[in-house]
Amino acid sequence: MFLSGTRADFGKIKSLITALEIHQDFEPFVFVTGMHLMETYGYTLIEIERCNFSQVHAFKNHTCETTMDLTLAKTIEGFSAYVKDINPDLILVHGDRVEALAGAIVGTLNNILVAHIEGGEVSGTVDELIRHSVSKMSHVHFTSNEDAKRRLIQMGELEQSIKVIGSPDVDVMFSGNLPLIEEVKSYYEIPFKIYAVVMFHPITTEYDDMQLIASNFVDSLLQDDKNYVVIYPNNDLGSEIILNQYKRFEGNNRFRVFPSIRFEYFLTLLKNSRFIIGNSSAGIREAPYYGIPTVNVGSRQNNRAMHSHIINVSYKTEDISKLLNNTIESTNSEKMSFGKGNSAELFLSALSEDSIWQLNTQKQFIDIS
Repeated sequence: MFLSGTRADFGKIKSLITALEIHQDFEPFVFVTGMHLMETYGYTLIEIERCNFSQVHAFKNHTCETTMDLTLAKTIEGFSAYVKDINPDLILVHGDRVEALAGAIVGTLNNILVAHIEGGEVSGTVDELIRHSVSKMSHVHFTSNEDAKRRLIQMGELEQSIKVIGSPDVDVMFSGNLPLIEEVKSYYEIPFKIYAVVMFHPITTEYDDMQLIASNFVDSLLQDDKNYVVIYPNNDLGSEIILNQYKRFEGNNRFRVFPSIRFEYFLTLLKNSRFIIGNSSAGIREAPYYGIPTVNVGSRQNNRAMHSHIINVSYKTEDISKLLNNTIESTNSEKMSFGKGNSAELFLSALSEDSIWQLNTQKQFIDIS
């Protein structure tokens, strides 16, 4: 059983679900919640339904409050009911969202094997705390590289339970099935020949300063003269502040603003962009593979894997504007530090090993010898 709460994590697990759908020995179920069911963010449940997976269950976990603890509690309640109905052999969660934490909690407390995709990574924000918590409640780990594996071993995880498969979205990035840029621009009515991508998310640990941070960021883009394709932030605490600032783009023909963009279409847009600006992990993970420069604003991606094409800048309007006034050059694509596009193959191979299914749900801490 897979759990997806955002457009980002679905892009990471899509190739894995697809691989299991066509495999005779496995029956995948997909529990869809979070941003996928929110009209504000494009109701991306539709995109999942278009994949024609055989078993998809939707659950609305959004509350009238925006605090992550209440979202966590509601997700646990809904996911627990579904798990008890289906009785899965393995629960698969991805990353560092509260939905992933809910999935790991439900699995662990119901004595069901839990697998965590892309554990062992660092970011320096509350997301990192959630990611490590999910890892400690998971029995199987599908990591993106050897560095992540090393960190999990350092955290006391069993080495035999860690499988390095790369980042599954790389499968999609180099699948050869991405739409042409002309198709993407036509579908989304993007008139720009040259453009940059904007993805800026709230930082929950800096909520008290989010009004100033978001205002400074939008000020710098409005003072610039380039064209921008803007994609809504995730729905973490502070997202409404950013969305209110984005209203200042209305009527300005240099900006096209979207609640969400299909994952494959987004990859094509990114691949053909001049650069990406904001604080999205797409600038840290996907952009390097395409040789696209990243203007990384603020602290959200602190301690993430860095590349030569990433330019870090503060939240100050003058610093961002000064950088945008300079020429941001494209670079050569970076080495494959998050896999080679064969994650689904390695994932299937791991699931075909008896050792995975024989792991004890009663975990023990493994000391480093």
